[in-house]
Amino acid sequence: MDVFQKCFDFEEAEAIRNMGVYPYFRVIASGQDPVVTMDGREVVMLGSNNYLGLTSHPEIKQAAKDALDTYGSGTAGSRFLNGTLDIHVKLEERLAEFMGRQAALTFSTGFQVNLGVITSLLDRRDVVVLDNLDHACILDGARLSFGRQLKFKHNDMDDLEEKLRGIDSDRGKLIVVDGVFSMEGDLAPLDRIAELKRKYGARLMVDDAHGIGVFGANGRGTPEEFGIEDDADLIMGTFSKSLAAVGGFVVGDHDVIDWIKHKARTLMFSAAPPPSSVASVLKALEIIRREPERRELLWENSNYMMSEFSRLGFDTGDAASPVIPLVVGEDLTSFKMTMRLQEEGVFVNPVISPAVPPGRAMIRTSFMATHNRDQLDRALEAIDKVGRELGVIGS
Repeated sequence: MDVFQKCFDFEEAEAIRNMGVYPYFRVIASGQDPVVTMDGREVVMLGSNNYLGLTSHPEIKQAAKDALDTYGSGTAGSRFLNGTLDIHVKLEERLAEFMGRQAALTFSTGFQVNLGVITSLLDRRDVVVLDNLDHACILDGARLSFGRQLKFKHNDMDDLEEKLRGIDSDRGKLIVVDGVFSMEGDLAPLDRIAELKRKYGARLMVDDAHGIGVFGANGRGTPEEFGIEDDADLIMGTFSKSLAAVGGFVVGDHDVIDWIKHKARTLMFSAAPPPSSVASVLKALEIIRREPERRELLWENSNYMMSEFSRLGFDTGDAASPVIPLVVGEDLTSFKMTMRLQEEGVFVNPVISPAVPPGRAMIRTSFMATHNRDQLDRALEAIDKVGRELGVIGS
């Protein structure tokens, strides 16, 4: 058997390409702004995680340039050995302060955070309890750990309690959930999860990649929004959403972060985040504190679009965030709608099974503080037109 045979037999992508509706690896020739350039055309961007609109902020770009001039383009090593720069330490101090925690640790990507944290914490006597719609990096971290995995039905607190009740008291228990579920746009009921965590003596880790900068009075994310920050033992975040760069971090108690720092293989055996990204995040944190009106504008835009989608007759599920899915039914309909909308000048993302149940494929839309009403209305006109054309909403 040739190990490459599976590659030669792979036909799904080519079949979609031949139908003219292949929606992946599309090329953008500009920044992640409310309007982007594709094939020389302007397209309204409703598919970015640039929630606060900071990736093109002039102060952030200047901070990245200054760091490039001072430190060069990379770190040439891991944090564990030669790759720790003074700005890494400064960023971790600022992140811990911003999040109200004892300590923070940065990683080169958000995926590496969950992979490294979960695998470093769980041994053969431990059990990790996951929402069955948790992000892929959480699931992969659990699979690669030595711990036993249990999954509960999405946001089903009765099922979560049943899983926790069945775990022997002499086993360590870690609940890991997304604060904001990245495809559905709904929230984990963190207040209820915190109650169960306390009742059954578990620890709680919240992946708040899509919540930090968006939720909470200070932008600290969904634990702040739900008032359970003291119960969230670890909070993970990424730099690639509201923080305008690339990378990730985790915050928690000093002793726990120190353990992860010395045990997480994705930290120890990966090059440190590049200086330009670190400087960008430092500046983004400053702007988030200085300009809380960005969150207000983001929510104004998100609430407007939610209201308009409902008026048009779209099923938006349980979305409660700037991520708003439009349920379209079959996977092929999602592909067709994605590419028809691009033809009409709107960029969206398809979400198909197994990321969602069969027959519940979605169009994922997401919004920025920097969208203006004309751009949103232009997108709504196209979404209405294509939705009716494909029978997703009534004619």
